[in-house]
Amino acid sequence: MQTGKACVRIGGAAGFWGDSALGARQLLASGELDYLVFDYLAELTMSLLAAARRKQPELGYATDFLDVMREVLGEALARGVRIVSNAGGIHPQGCAAALRALAAEQGLAPRIAVVTGDDVTAQLPALREAGLALPAQVLSANAYLGALPIRAALDAGADIVITGRCVDSAVTLGPLMHAFGWAADDYDRLAGGSLAGHLIECGCQGSGGLFTDWETVPDWANSGYPIVTCYADGSCELGKPAGSGGLVCRAAVAEQLLYEIGDPARYLLPDVTCDWRAVTITDCGPQRVRVQGARGSAPTPTYKVSATYADGYRCAAQLTVIGHEAGRKAQRTADAILQRTRAMLAQAGLGDYSATHTEILGAQDGFGQAVMWLAAAHPQRAALELFAREIAPAATSWAPGTTGIGGRPAVTPAIKQHAFLLDKARVQPCVQLPDGTLAQPAIPPGRAAAAEPAPTPTAAPAQAPRPGWRHVPLLELAWARSGDKGDTSNIGVIARDPADLPLLREQLSAQAVAAHLRAQVLGAVTRYELPGIDAFNFVCEQALGGGGMASLRHDALGKGMAQRLLAMPIAVPPHFTSRRP
Repeated sequence: MQTGKACVRIGGAAGFWGDSALGARQLLASGELDYLVFDYLAELTMSLLAAARRKQPELGYATDFLDVMREVLGEALARGVRIVSNAGGIHPQGCAAALRALAAEQGLAPRIAVVTGDDVTAQLPALREAGLALPAQVLSANAYLGALPIRAALDAGADIVITGRCVDSAVTLGPLMHAFGWAADDYDRLAGGSLAGHLIECGCQGSGGLFTDWETVPDWANSGYPIVTCYADGSCELGKPAGSGGLVCRAAVAEQLLYEIGDPARYLLPDVTCDWRAVTITDCGPQRVRVQGARGSAPTPTYKVSATYADGYRCAAQLTVIGHEAGRKAQRTADAILQRTRAMLAQAGLGDYSATHTEILGAQDGFGQAVMWLAAAHPQRAALELFAREIAPAATSWAPGTTGIGGRPAVTPAIKQHAFLLDKARVQPCVQLPDGTLAQPAIPPGRAAAAEPAPTPTAAPAQAPRPGWRHVPLLELAWARSGDKGDTSNIGVIARDPADLPLLREQLSAQAVAAHLRAQVLGAVTRYELPGIDAFNFVCEQALGGGGMASLRHDALGKGMAQRLLAMPIAVPPHFTSRRP
């Protein structure tokens, strides 16, 4: 274990399975790293990996990790940069074996540790018998492990740690616990280290990617991946490699802080319950910000388990219509396809669709161009194969200007998520150390914390007539970013000018946001406030048509929800001038 270090520098090289290979090379070239971490596992990636392993038993891990390691492993080892990755997916041992073989080809012999124990599929029959309601066709079931197994692997001298499912920020918190000697009950520091991990877990999203003021972000082709410099008190500074593109500034980092956190007073992780309401972000140099003020308390006594299951099939098709009244033509085309195929399904005895969804994208009055998005779900694959065959006839059957159909759309399983809580006593993380021995790190049981009351919904205040006031889009007053958790959309909003907070607090009530997003959000909207960064977080339930691979929506992951909210009209006084740059 290393103690007494002034700081630890960690680069976030991947934010999902499919991220650019540029990240690892770029971060290593900066010469400013102690650790290189990779986060590959989105919520439904596990089901994709499970399907891959059913076809090829040696697979089941994020193969992109090996492609990257082939290019940078030797350099990382030579520089003394240690690597932590959850690329193991549902087969961490297989990932480690493939990496050992790759290293041997290059004449290298890294010390590799493997973390397992997250797969709880074998427990499902007993849990059913105990009364837990579970889907019938579970494809995967994995507990979100924390940082302690990673710390144990690093304490044992591992150069590389490969895990299965763990919370995204754990690949950063584990190295920090190891380097600084933080105790498992040092909750404020654990909350700060988890925040550091949260800021880099999505790759370039932490350094200017998806920023509201996108035109201020330079050199997209060479976007810089984030580097977080962490200190023993739990604070950190976020930057990126010198000379790279992207943008590190207070607003862009605040957007990432808010990303998918739910209640900022109770962001639940396996190692700590985080309270980030008082966190502050301040510019501390060119392309560098300081982040501090995280608070923490004991974690809960349970792990979150994410199970995925198959529930029929889905198919999504699109085509383009060009010309006058393009939107109306596209809508009529979608209606015709559904009418025709419903009749054909009935004739074949296959029954109606379980769900359909139509969106007309880019439509405008007069001359224009529109994209028809038409998706359908059905319990039987044969029904959607029939649907898929009936898209191409639109090229000659109906609207003039129809083009861009491409090939026949694919029919895929509709994969849904089912989350539940499992007592930590029922899950035992295991670490295969570099010497082949096994270790089972002790996991504190946690404790049930008194739940803080949810914000009390209040009716939107009546707007008295205000002479001379006018309406502008929320974009003129705020930055925003959105993401998903299953069928819930999380929208963070930051005031561009703190002086506008009273105005935003009045007009951006939960009820007003729900009304503005009523076409997308079917459930409750809850508003939380983060005074430290002049921000609000809106949690919108039943907002994504089931979410992930089950949704029929074009924006299944809610990436566009913030953009929709930024179009909301806000009343401003006569003297108001836009806060945008």
